[in-house]
Amino acid sequence: MTDEGLAEARDGVGVRPLRRRGIQRLAQEQWGSGRSIWAADTGERELVVDQVDVREEAASEGVAGALGVSPGAPVWVRGRRFVLDGKPVLFATSHLPSDIVAASAITQPDSGPGGTYARLAELGHAPVHFREEIRSRMPSAAEAERLALALGTPVIQIVRTAYAEGGRAVEVNEMTLDSASYVLEYDFDA
Repeated sequence: MTDEGLAEARDGVGVRPLRRRGIQRLAQEQWGSGRSIWAADTGERELVVDQVDVREEAASEGVAGALGVSPGAPVWVRGRRFVLDGKPVLFATSHLPSDIVAASAITQPDSGPGGTYARLAELGHAPVHFREEIRSRMPSAAEAERLALALGTPVIQIVRTAYAEGGRAVEVNEMTLDSASYVLEYDFDA
């Protein structure tokens, strides 16, 4: 399938959607070789992380439940905004158990080649299974502003949980995508 016919005009400018390859991007061959998971989606296009916020905080009830920790337990939070071809397209917030990632490169703004998943592997907690839940909804005013959305543009909410061998959840990543900037692609064998 090509991108033909999928682009829309926004303010008179053609927009080429970002094809998010849901399965290929999470393959260990991608992040395990030091490549960003985003490289599976962007090709030669310029993707920039223009906002990074890394901090330790108390796990909310929802995050605690997903990570299998007690509410209020310390977790590291990595918030990032991604800009493609000069347009904000996504912001993501990862939550990781402090007992695994404290004092690692994951707690730094630049987690290094291969990103968080490569660092988790180095710590003995490589992700081996992922689950994503996808919803579409209208954005809050803050989300619309942060993504510079045109009026009436919905967002796609993806919540991905990464699991290490043995089934322990090692990351919960809440992503908010500009729906006009994405095509979600899942290619797998029956």
